[in-house]
Amino acid sequence: MLGNLQQFDQSLFLVLNGFHCSFMDPVMWYISGRLLWLPLYAVIIYFIIRKRRWDFWVTIVAIALMIFLSDQLADLVKDTVHRLRPTHNPMIMNQVHVVMDPHGNKYRGGSYGFVSSHASNCFAIFAFVSMFFVRKWITIAMLFWALLIVYSRIYLGVHYPGDVLGGAIIGFFIGTMIFILDDFVHNRYFSPPKKAT
Repeated sequence: MLGNLQQFDQSLFLVLNGFHCSFMDPVMWYISGRLLWLPLYAVIIYFIIRKRRWDFWVTIVAIALMIFLSDQLADLVKDTVHRLRPTHNPMIMNQVHVVMDPHGNKYRGGSYGFVSSHASNCFAIFAFVSMFFVRKWITIAMLFWALLIVYSRIYLGVHYPGDVLGGAIIGFFIGTMIFILDDFVHNRYFSPPKKAT
């Protein structure tokens, strides 16, 4: 059963990774990076401050904790499972489309890829932001953003679809739990007392 799933994952990866062109290579490289998205993170923080006002720092601390947990848990799974990335798998590495980094080197990532830290982190952010703002358009936009990033990891050849799916599940769970914690702390300790009627 596990072998069949891995075979399907590998086959699906080769199909998705096979959709590439020279124009999209640098685009996907920057989509997969962090610097491109700094303005988005700044906008999210700005609106969090507007919504929370004076106690915004509680939510910022919660988000920092969320990213730390999602990133570290993904790394822990990587170091435990030891599943080789497609770019390091001797069975298919010669079939993988590999993108050059800005320095002209082939980007292959570290040795192990399950689960994807990118997927874990961005789906944690997706879950938290979607529940924090409760706007349909925000949920759709953030989901598109998260899916675009995880697809870029497959495009670059450094993750199987199963890697990003596993990371997305972990990230969504952590993002949901941190949102619940942040909401509880805010309502319990920082909401103004209700006036008696």
